[in-house]
Amino acid sequence: MHDLTVAYRHRPVLWNIDFQIEEPQLLGIVGPNGAGKSTLLKAMLDLIPILSGNVSMFGKPVGQVRGRIGYVPQRESVDWDFPISVRETVLMGTYGRLGWFKRPKPADHERTQACLEAVGMEDFADRQIGRLSGGQQQRVFLARSLAQDADIYFLDEPFAGVDAATEQVVLKVLRDLRDQGKLLIVVHHDLLSVQRSFDSVLLLNGRLIAHGPIATTLTEENLRKTYGGYLPILDHIGSTVQQETGPR
Repeated sequence: MHDLTVAYRHRPVLWNIDFQIEEPQLLGIVGPNGAGKSTLLKAMLDLIPILSGNVSMFGKPVGQVRGRIGYVPQRESVDWDFPISVRETVLMGTYGRLGWFKRPKPADHERTQACLEAVGMEDFADRQIGRLSGGQQQRVFLARSLAQDADIYFLDEPFAGVDAATEQVVLKVLRDLRDQGKLLIVVHHDLLSVQRSFDSVLLLNGRLIAHGPIATTLTEENLRKTYGGYLPILDHIGSTVQQETGPR
């Protein structure tokens, strides 16, 4: 991403964002409410217009590599009343390789089943998606993204409103994907979770405050630049991050 600026109604919300990612990792995008985290994610995915700058993946414009990208949106953006089952929702993740006018093959159904099992939702396969809890819905959309077999995964607040069990399931899936050589870019709000479970962090508040490994980036100084004012949690994280930077 180079010199990215995004504006809504002529009002800039992101200014001159520059960064580059070269290795598989679990990256958290963190910042206060209104910092532009979801906007940054959508700009990277070419889902909203940008005022200036450019984004490329694998050396190409995003539109040319969509088949290598998985996306899990915020739950609030999904029409949960749509008459579709859990299994059908996850199967949709295979359509990028399959094409819209071809019938799914046995291998696609097998992959769908494997993705449901990976997130613990195989027993709900025939249930309509609106009849699930928030955590279950999040697992379904993660399974759909897994079915894409992408190289880069973007997740917008995947832990918002989920129970502790779902959070652990999602974290395990993300770590497994990272270990398989995938890149995970996650909008997140829980600083302690990022500190303990992520490899790197991007601190954002309209501008890019800092980007890099947890140990050198999630510092008290950078957090104060990001959030401003006094927050007790910043003291805790700033004083402990150096002690919790072992293997993730």
